[in-house]
Amino acid sequence: MSRETIYTNAQIVLRDRVLHGTVRVVDGKIGEIDEKPAQIETAIDCEGDYLLPGLIELHTDNLEKHFMPRPKVTWPAAAAVMAHDAQMAAAGITTVFDALACGEVDPGGARVANLQSMVTAVGETQARGHLRVDHRLHLRCEVSWAPVVGTFEKLTSEPLLGIVSVMDHSPGQRQFIHEDKYRTYYMGKYHLDSAEMDAFTVHQKEASARFSAVNRRAIADACREKGLILASHDDATLDHVAEAADLGTRFAEFPTTLDAARASHDAGMMVLMGAPNLVRGGSHSGNISASTLAEAGCLDVLSSDYVPISLIHAAFMLHRGPFGIGLPEAVATVTATPAAVTGLSDRGVIETGRRADLVRVLDTGDAPVIRAVWREGRQVA
Repeated sequence: MSRETIYTNAQIVLRDRVLHGTVRVVDGKIGEIDEKPAQIETAIDCEGDYLLPGLIELHTDNLEKHFMPRPKVTWPAAAAVMAHDAQMAAAGITTVFDALACGEVDPGGARVANLQSMVTAVGETQARGHLRVDHRLHLRCEVSWAPVVGTFEKLTSEPLLGIVSVMDHSPGQRQFIHEDKYRTYYMGKYHLDSAEMDAFTVHQKEASARFSAVNRRAIADACREKGLILASHDDATLDHVAEAADLGTRFAEFPTTLDAARASHDAGMMVLMGAPNLVRGGSHSGNISASTLAEAGCLDVLSSDYVPISLIHAAFMLHRGPFGIGLPEAVATVTATPAAVTGLSDRGVIETGRRADLVRVLDTGDAPVIRAVWREGRQVA
């Protein structure tokens, strides 16, 4: 027998408008959208709340926090993935690209040591049906780390791998063009004294000069060969954007200047910014704010980055704030556009035949309240 669910009395956020009506879901897909209320006793009354497509997250570091909840503490793999998965579902995210560090900045770090176990745990827990949302993988490749290419190549055949981003967190450029911000961030993160920080800075600059360009090119070539989506990271200059375009980059993550964001658009790349940047009112690194890019028409995709619940919050801020963005367009930054960027044509919009990934949301005028979440018609939060 078919599995049917009806949602009525909902403000349905479609691709181009908001419709007060009913959505009928059959066997995990959108079967019908109607402006009339459903006169069926078993229908779910959404009480006038918004009904959105499930959110799509392209870059979140959240999984790593669950694997390493404290310095030098590693959590059991399956439990870490399921804890992260529950947070994604509770935030209205029904498709997530888990962004895992492929490379080290911290000489004493354990990210690479845990990388394969994280990849394996995501694949195994998903295959067993233990996860609420649809998980994919995103490798964040630190190109200034000498052995990054070899580590990356071992993972290019992973079936869940979809996105690869190339980044260089050395001081004096890209994210950390302001070296005072760099010192403050890493002295706090790694508990370095002033002399240790000086040595760390010299080492990172030397590594960047030696390895970044050749590693960036090698990873881009491998992505082209494997059909993987390539993203740039923290582009700051027109030269950075030109290099990214030459490498076949699909979208630009967290550009640090307005010039770089505009040039990325001109080169045909979508621009992704952090939802925490928008919610907080600025970048923690002192770079361009997401709100400035929104005002300039250069913000296409939002990512929750390090705060899962920020994704829905930022989308509603785009609508309610001074930007003049309609709700369908604002919601598209976390649904339709990331789906299009990653080629997920079966989701991201509420349309007949699409996956019934849905989020019921109450707009409070401040942080939105997520009332319920469904993935392919099954409630997951």
